Amino acid sequence: MTTQSLTRAQARRIALAAQGFLDKPHAQPTMRTLARTVERTGVLQVDSVNVLQRAHYMPLYSRMGPYDTDLLTRASSGRQQRRMVEYWAHVQAFMPVELWPAMQFRRDDYRALRGKWWNEVSDEAAASLVARIAAAGRPQTARDLDDGAPRSTEHWGWNWSEARKGLDMLYSMGELAIAGRNSQFEVRYDLPERVLPDSVLRLPDLTTAEQHLALVRRAAMSHGVATARCLKDYYRMHIDQVRPAIATLVESGELEPVTIEGWKRPAYLHRDARRPRAVDARALLSPFDPVVWERERAEHLFDFHYRIEIYTPQEKRIHGYYVLPFLLRDEIVARVDLKADRATGLLRVKGAFAEDGAPEDTAAALAGELGRLAQWLDLGAVVVEPHGDLAAQLAVEAARNAS
Repeated sequence: MTTQSLTRAQARRIALAAQGFLDKPHAQPTMRTLARTVERTGVLQVDSVNVLQRAHYMPLYSRMGPYDTDLLTRASSGRQQRRMVEYWAHVQAFMPVELWPAMQFRRDDYRALRGKWWNEVSDEAAASLVARIAAAGRPQTARDLDDGAPRSTEHWGWNWSEARKGLDMLYSMGELAIAGRNSQFEVRYDLPERVLPDSVLRLPDLTTAEQHLALVRRAAMSHGVATARCLKDYYRMHIDQVRPAIATLVESGELEPVTIEGWKRPAYLHRDARRPRAVDARALLSPFDPVVWERERAEHLFDFHYRIEIYTPQEKRIHGYYVLPFLLRDEIVARVDLKADRATGLLRVKGAFAEDGAPEDTAAALAGELGRLAQWLDLGAVVVEPHGDLAAQLAVEAARNAS
């Protein structure tokens, strides 16, 4: 049987279609729109950096257009109506609630690693935290529970209290779940039975192999076409967990082995993947967007070399602190370093850079998208600073849009 071969352009369009970029932006996205979008992405990475907009909001914006962020709050709060729950899915991330049973192997792994990662948390302290949360009858933050206990200063940027360490352990093992976050972005913990809907709690237990299969299946649907490395990364699994699941899905016909132009690794096409002849997207992508978070995949699909420079010293940064790729049609054509200057009400473009071969309409299309983003963030003018080879042309287009 001859293995099907895809060009890189075909694979790129399949991948973008699987991620929801065939949909036109909605005039007023609804909860149904959000649910359909999350069904495609399968996960929304959470990150505390708020220089522009928090990471979990941006992939929804990139696919749906301007939306009321309260939709995400409603989808990830309450109990019986809850659609998403926060867990270590890719990294810290929102995932559909129905994936909770498929993460049991991960909770078991964390339990086995307790002595390595949380050896300072005693059984008595852990039991006390669970008991206090149960007695409170509502979600609690680490600050609610630490009683002013001293915070560790061993690790820069962490400085966790003893309560925070214990809560992290209990959440990782599934003894607690994340009910939400407060306005300071602090995690609010509660008992799983007070966070998850009854429909999820009643789901049957899965064997470990069934859990792996469920996650690889979801990753394959979200990718459209992917290598084993791509599928492994999506839910941060081990390759030994992924290979048997791939074999099962190939045998059932759900995945088809394919080759992709320029890729040395074998790939797999999902049987339900759409194969559009064109993709007419115009979107800024978060650094934590599933389209670009696996760097090797981004390079193969888009010929786009991308590294996050948040943790790079300023003098060593090439493109900037918070750099977003710009997707135009089915290519990544530029990248911009953005900052929401809330004090002045401006969207600042700290740097703008064109990719090799960027089309002539790149600056005009990017200026239009920046204007739309500024409106969504309740900011006024777009200010383009003179840094990067696209900055001058982008400034002209931004000024034209503002006039």
